[in-house]
Amino acid sequence: MLFPSNRTITKRYLDELTYEIVGAAIEVQKHMGRGLLESVYHECMKEELKHREINFTSELKLPVIYKEKELTIDFRCDLFIENCLVAELKSVTEMHPVFEAQLLTYMNLLKAPKGVLINFNSSNIFYEGQKTFVNEYFKHLS
Repeated sequence: MLFPSNRTITKRYLDELTYEIVGAAIEVQKHMGRGLLESVYHECMKEELKHREINFTSELKLPVIYKEKELTIDFRCDLFIENCLVAELKSVTEMHPVFEAQLLTYMNLLKAPKGVLINFNSSNIFYEGQKTFVNEYFKHLS
């Protein structure tokens, strides 16, 4: 397996994993093209991650706890990869700041140190169709 779940999470490990995730997205876009619904790319990404033997959870429901009470907020992250990286998938003509806020929220609720926002409706995922984020959890990694 390329990225075993029991591996120690380091900045280098997260960088390598991010590179693989972006590569998987490029592969999906190469085969499927642009202009499809997000749900199509989501299913294709799941297949590509399986092919690359990368562990993930799809449509993970995120609990929001306030003063020991779970709130009824229906947050679901598209892909939680190797229990340390959040991938949020889009297929839009224009990226909005709310997408970044969404990703950062998921990262913080999951205590994930890194996240990547991917837009399959971009002409080139590597250069303009993805944006990577880190948070406080990332700063404490070796």
